[in-house]
Amino acid sequence: MRGRGSIGRYLNRRLEVHRPETADDGHGGQTTTLVLKGTVRAKVDQPSPTERMVAASTLSRHSHDIFMLPSADVRRGDELRGTDALGNDQVFRVQSVVQPSTPVYSKALVELTQGEGEPDG
Repeated sequence: MRGRGSIGRYLNRRLEVHRPETADDGHGGQTTTLVLKGTVRAKVDQPSPTERMVAASTLSRHSHDIFMLPSADVRRGDELRGTDALGNDQVFRVQSVVQPSTPVYSKALVELTQGEGEPDG
């Protein structure tokens, strides 16, 4: 993904951004709900075999890299939701977001949340 402006052609998916928001519950506690904040164009990379092995053998939770425009409002703790090429629902929890020194893209390191019996993503 080289060259300014060239990342856009790789962003072949739209993902909803859901952000946790906390509010008082009226009884001295708080409740946290996920609120839809918008959508982002993205490219979801598959984890390499090495990344899968490391994640399986350590406490690592990183499973995918998601590339977006540098202006995408995605933060640690957000959930990114969408469907894969087969129409399966996917939910990614953002672990961190980084940019290169020249911000031509943002990269979110995410964990794919799967239900029982779902295929590996």
